[in-house]
Amino acid sequence: MRHHEDTLAEFVAAVRADPESLAVVAVGSVARGTERPDSDVDVYLVVTDDQFARAGEQNRLSYVRRDVATYPDGYVDVKLATLSYLEAAVERGDDPVRASFVRARVVWSCVADLADLVARIPLLPDGVWEARAASFIAQVRLYGGYFLPQAGKLGNVFLRHHAAVHLVNAAGRALLAHHRVLFRGPKYLEETLRALDPLPEDHLGHAARLLADPTPEAGAALMASLEAFHPWPLAREETLSVFVRDNELAWLTGTPPPEFS
Repeated sequence: MRHHEDTLAEFVAAVRADPESLAVVAVGSVARGTERPDSDVDVYLVVTDDQFARAGEQNRLSYVRRDVATYPDGYVDVKLATLSYLEAAVERGDDPVRASFVRARVVWSCVADLADLVARIPLLPDGVWEARAASFIAQVRLYGGYFLPQAGKLGNVFLRHHAAVHLVNAAGRALLAHHRVLFRGPKYLEETLRALDPLPEDHLGHAARLLADPTPEAGAALMASLEAFHPWPLAREETLSVFVRDNELAWLTGTPPPEFS
């Protein structure tokens, strides 16, 4: 929308004279073309390493600017990045940071080939998706097949709800991996799943019922639907080992558990 583009232009005008500002990258709904009239403007401000370090010391790695907005109650939501940050995101960024660069647009830059670098951030090789699906299916089987029933036997209310939330998250993440779709964050999981086709029969209904009443029966119903949907790339006899590797040995391998990928 015109007022968002005007606000972007005002923000660029405000930062481009600073020698430590290198580029402005528009992200979020404005970059994707899904903004509402009252949407904020999300940007990455690419700065020098020195500026990024100072901002970290001052707790200014993310902030809001309202003074450049050209529409009522508008603002620019700013996140700082560096070129090394962007390069690291290509190599090992987690899903939310990769997803934030989907359809990103370089609005202004004094860095050569920055658009090419930004375009590579959301991309993952096919092999990563298969490995990720296997990891999340291991999570599903342990949280739904072991921890949730254990919570019922022990009368452990915390474990019951903990297992249900992790089961729903892992099932959703397995489906995202199957469809080669990045995980934007918990806030967007249900919205993202609704846009996928196909899904297991009544998947969102099973998830909602499990969260409302986290019983072993509700967990088993979600799991059965998910297992019948696709021949997942993980043999049952390998499930426990993969779960232990991804969770209990994360400290040893230095690889975050899959839910943080």
